[in-house]
Amino acid sequence: MDIPLIEQVKIQAQVLVPLLRAFQNEIGLEWTNEITNKVLGELQYKIGQEITSQFKGNSIEKTVAAFPLFSAGNGLDYEVLRQTPDTLEVKVTRCNFAQAYKNLDAPDLGLLCMCNPDFDFMKGFTPDIEMTRTQAIMEGASHCRIIYQIKK
Repeated sequence: MDIPLIEQVKIQAQVLVPLLRAFQNEIGLEWTNEITNKVLGELQYKIGQEITSQFKGNSIEKTVAAFPLFSAGNGLDYEVLRQTPDTLEVKVTRCNFAQAYKNLDAPDLGLLCMCNPDFDFMKGFTPDIEMTRTQAIMEGASHCRIIYQIKK
């Protein structure tokens, strides 16, 4: 039985939030966040590399095809605003990943654990794409706006 990513994240967050808060109190915010960024970034990079072969097409087509992994189980709602052979622009209108961390009073850790590693995931998944996020629900915005563009 496959567990949707959103359900995995809810379980992980219940452990990560108190653990990271304890580390922030003991060794400091900066070190904790730096180590967390490094470790989760490396993990997400590897995951991106491992799953890329499951998707067909060019990098933009693969990115579009991967979105159902994140929306499964009511993880998020999104719409494709623009798709060309070298650009994909997506608007995420509802994000239960953000809600999971907000429910634990830890949107800052949601950004650290969920949003920041997206960039590393994309480097492993489609190294020829540059990802830009102009705003995020996790930071209090009404929606996330993400642009994926093939590097020139």
